[in-house]
Order: sequence, then C-alpha cells, then structure tokens
Amino acid sequence: MSKEEDNKAVVVRWFTEFWGKDVNLAVVDDIAAPDMLLKYSLHEPRRGHDDIKAFMTDFRAAFPDLNFAGTADLIAEGDYVVGQWEGGGTHTGPAFADFLIGGLPAATGRTMRFTGTTVLKVIDGKIVEEIGLDDGVTALTQLGLIKAA
Repeated sequence: MSKEEDNKAVVVRWFTEFWGKDVNLAVVDDIAAPDMLLKYSLHEPRRGHDDIKAFMTDFRAAFPDLNFAGTADLIAEGDYVVGQWEGGGTHTGPAFADFLIGGLPAATGRTMRFTGTTVLKVIDGKIVEEIGLDDGVTALTQLGLIKAA
C-alpha cells in the first residue's frame, strides 16, 4: 500500500473508533501522537492523550448517542488526509460547558445534527493533528445557544 493508503487506513480507524457510535478510547493510545492537537471551531483546542480522552468522555456523557460518520471518500496527499462528515447527538446527560460560546444545563433534550470537514496529519502511522471546521452555527442554533435571525 502507498503512504496515502496507509494514512487513510489510520484515519478510518480513528473516525470509526473515536468518533463513531461506540467509542474506544484505547485508540487514542494506539494511533494518536502523544502531543496530538485536536481542534474544532466549536470547542477549545485539546492536546495530548489525557486531554483528548477527557474531552470525548465529557462529550459522550452529555450526548450519549453521539455519532459521526463520513459522507464522502477520504482524500489523501502526503501526510494529510481530508474527510467530510455529518453527525450529532441528543443532550440527555450532564451539563456540558465545552462549547466556546457557552454551556448547557443538564439534560436539555435538544438534538444537534451538523456537518463538517476535517484535515488530519498522519506521520509514521500516528495522528499528530486533527483540525476541523464544523457547521457550528447549525449545532449551536439547534441547542438553543444562539438564536436564528
């Protein structure tokens, strides 16, 4: 397999085990670089295994049905892999204060469903950064954190 195909395989595993329906936090230790950067427009940037695991633990506690899935074939060039996705979940868990614009009290029952694009950098089989742009306006509107015009 080519480097690009190898990198795509790493990203498919990450998307499936970290962002998919059933989280496997061991994947962070397996394929994330120790100082990996995770950065999305809705959340504070996260760095390193412990911070990334804590983020996902809290996110899934607040949104137990959280699930994201790819919507197009991955594109790879050199160390970079680009993916498009959609996902979301229903806030039925504890209060969640990780959104940059504000937090939610416990169990609002609000559902968010939104899309995004992510660029991941993979070096020697390890993800060193995941930087994504999500449709935060849609998600935050659905959650009642911002009002539609």
